[in-house]
Amino acid sequence: MPIKIPNDLPATEVLRNENIFVMTETRAITQDIRPLKILILNLMPTKIDTETQLSRLLGNTPLQVEIDLMNTSSHASKNTSQEHLLAFYKQFKDIKHNYYDGMIITGAPVELMEFEEVDYWEELCEIFEWTKKHVHSTFHICWGAQAGLYYHFGIKKYKLDKKMFGIFPHKVDHKSSILFRGFDDTFLVPHSRHTTISREDLEKIPELKILSTSDEAGVYAIATNEGKQIFITGHSEYDADTLKKEYFRDKNAGLPIEVPKNYFPNDDDTLPPLVTWRAHANLLYSNWLNYFVYQTTPYDIEDIDK
Repeated sequence: MPIKIPNDLPATEVLRNENIFVMTETRAITQDIRPLKILILNLMPTKIDTETQLSRLLGNTPLQVEIDLMNTSSHASKNTSQEHLLAFYKQFKDIKHNYYDGMIITGAPVELMEFEEVDYWEELCEIFEWTKKHVHSTFHICWGAQAGLYYHFGIKKYKLDKKMFGIFPHKVDHKSSILFRGFDDTFLVPHSRHTTISREDLEKIPELKILSTSDEAGVYAIATNEGKQIFITGHSEYDADTLKKEYFRDKNAGLPIEVPKNYFPNDDDTLPPLVTWRAHANLLYSNWLNYFVYQTTPYDIEDIDK
């Protein structure tokens, strides 16, 4: 089934060229099916890249998905044109009375700052609180996961000695987790972050369940008991060249950066990177949409707050 996105969103042509089934608003209004309403709070600076990555994964399921894009009003984006933001993005004041089957809160390049120092922190806290009654299941990514764990449960983040950067093997700790149904015993996930969270801190919170970890990258997936809140510390949504762009951006700027682990063949950055995480990325988002959103969300979407 298709993902429904605005007619002129740049991702539309990209996804069609990749044979991802997308449906424009014009075609969708002729169907008598209630699509899943998914809200994406895009905190990344490269918003078009991120919205395309997430649309690609959400569109690769047998469910019809309708996406709303949101950015914060308390932070001015420097890397995305105002024309694009005005055409495709909403702000919290525009959607605060709406209900959503699912929501994705992305990462953001502010992890070395204290949460309270981030210029949109107060607005984000209001959004976190709003999700409790207006969103059936919220999926947090990387810094978005750290921020959500801090707001909802007081979990702190810790600075790493060096950047966690590359593709790392993971395992499923909670074997009966339906979020990881169909996963192999070992699967790979991209990480790109300077901070981490402590397993010991998480284990003190009875509402949280650790689902998946990596010996090198640490805790990967955490969820509340019913999956209303899911926290993912890696970037399964990344494109083949996302880490490459980050690496050469820092390298060309003369910043200290190591070659991403398990990414370039033989760690040779002149060779094309290997994509080793795409299949499990698709399965992760498919499982979330199916088991934590579609299977349990009420048909009358306004019943979510009940």
